[in-house]
Amino acid sequence: MSETTRRLPVYLLLDTSGSMSGEPIEAVRQGVKALLADLRSDPQAIETAYLSVITFDSVARQIMPLTELMAFQEPMLRASGATALGGALKLLDEAINREVRKNSSTQKGDWKPLIFLMTDGMPTDSWESAADTLKNKKPGNLIACAAGPGADEKPLKRITEIVIRLDTLQPDSLKAFFRWVSDSIKVTSQSIAQVAADTPINLPPPPPQIQIVP
Repeated sequence: MSETTRRLPVYLLLDTSGSMSGEPIEAVRQGVKALLADLRSDPQAIETAYLSVITFDSVARQIMPLTELMAFQEPMLRASGATALGGALKLLDEAINREVRKNSSTQKGDWKPLIFLMTDGMPTDSWESAADTLKNKKPGNLIACAAGPGADEKPLKRITEIVIRLDTLQPDSLKAFFRWVSDSIKVTSQSIAQVAADTPINLPPPPPQIQIVP
């Protein structure tokens, strides 16, 4: 892939706090695996989509930097600790500044990133200023998912206008979420010209397990 290729950066921010232990974190692992397999079967996604994973528990870590699909290695996910959402948002901001190519006189920059944030709880660190910075900067199209009955939608609404809810952390619901993420990436990579504009992107309709929060 040449340096001049315009990439579609995709950032997955995944809550790996202790409340995700057991079936939920296993379903997330399987969801990421299925997402990778699905995207690797799509020629347009292979051409344009680059993927990064940021996890957050007591601390936030970028466990996979922005990597092309065919070179991406499935990350090891373990659940423990608290919910450092603020740390994850700061890390996302730093990663986008560092990894996403800007427009210059010699090259066109990457497309606007697609960001999917999933959490099953409420933040345990100071997150407000990081949320406000992201909302003001609008570095990408950010979709936030409140997963399960314990997830607080209010912080997510402060980060982005696009908030969705999964009523349960059951494997079927989490798998449906990752299938929808995969479909969203594929649709965006097909209609890539729309992503560069500041207008909202057209995401595919969510499955029945996912509700859009008004």
